[in-house]
Amino acid sequence: MPQQNPPLGVKLSTDIEYRPQYPSPYRARVRWSDPTTGRRPSRSEMFTTEDAATEWIAGMLRLASRGVTPATATMPLAEYGDSVMELALRGLESKTLDPYRAGWRLRIVPTLGHLPLRTVTNGVIDRAVYGWIADEHGRSTVKNTLAMLVRVMEQAVRDGVIDTNPAKVSGWQREYQQAEDELDDPRALALPNWQTLDDLATALVLRSHGQYGGWGDVVRFAACTAARIGEVSGVRRKDIDRVRWTWDLCRQTTTAPGGLVDKGTKGKRRRTVPLIPEIRDLVARRLDVIGPDPMARLFSGPRDGRITTAVLRDATHWDEVVVELGYEHLRRHDLRHTGLTWMADAGVPLHVLRKIAGHGSLTTTQRYLHPDRRAIERAGEALSAHLSGPRRALGPEVVPPESPGRHLRLVR
Repeated sequence: MPQQNPPLGVKLSTDIEYRPQYPSPYRARVRWSDPTTGRRPSRSEMFTTEDAATEWIAGMLRLASRGVTPATATMPLAEYGDSVMELALRGLESKTLDPYRAGWRLRIVPTLGHLPLRTVTNGVIDRAVYGWIADEHGRSTVKNTLAMLVRVMEQAVRDGVIDTNPAKVSGWQREYQQAEDELDDPRALALPNWQTLDDLATALVLRSHGQYGGWGDVVRFAACTAARIGEVSGVRRKDIDRVRWTWDLCRQTTTAPGGLVDKGTKGKRRRTVPLIPEIRDLVARRLDVIGPDPMARLFSGPRDGRITTAVLRDATHWDEVVVELGYEHLRRHDLRHTGLTWMADAGVPLHVLRKIAGHGSLTTTQRYLHPDRRAIERAGEALSAHLSGPRRALGPEVVPPESPGRHLRLVR
């Protein structure tokens, strides 16, 4: 592990260079002498204004006066956390170490690990925590992950790299409850019909750079198969059966240390998903474009890159488009809610819907079986008809109403 705390008062040499050929033309640089190796390492960053460059140098000088080198001050969170892991985990029981380390490896590093340590703010952590909740991680998983992050950032406070611990956030339980409330009624998050889905896909394509039609294909395919965006990104040519028109869903694209990777689906559940006629032409066209390679990716970005929910959001200006269309709360994951809601309304049996969705719990699937809007309207019409019919007195009838006389007939 490199030395992080040189003698107090280590001297830095600083300079600011103006480079007009760059969008951020002011390069701020600091250099210092490593007391162990005798070398002269340096760190630099580019800024749009000279004042910003000067402020960055002032920050480096303040940290150096505390014994923190610019190398540590500009270190990404993942690198810093790995370097202080033993200190951060000191005092914990062995049974606690596994969930804490898993939280660091599976959630903190993929989400925040690339950010410089000093740029991790309360707001950044708030959004990360809500993202973990939206990905349907359990309450204890989120709690352990956040506790691990608190320990790493607390060590950064001890080292003098930051002044306060931004991971000590409050109120995330309320956000978790809100997410749980939404999942209790996932139907409320679905698009109402095919036309609204088609309008959304078209609008996203028009707002994207170069108006790349692949973004619309991804959106239509995700909704009509009730799949997650990562699962759509993981589709390969060999997964599509053009005879039965089914999709063998067996992998997803997800974030990992070092970039994006393909791995098994959530819960390791392999499932078969029907491809309805509305998207068969879309799928056939994509198959013709990607060529004969069985491992060719069915959906990709305009530069053949892998797709994630964040990539789709940024490339299509998703947040702005959904507001313009009147669906300001619509998220990419709600395309999955849309597909499952449509299937439930179409009468797909519960046990089949559960297999298509890949749900581990039957209770989760049952949330999609609430009456649709037309069923509610019919219930209201039935009640109205009942109330507008002939009214009878409440309570027991003492005298039975008269009825037409009946005669017995002897049959020989």
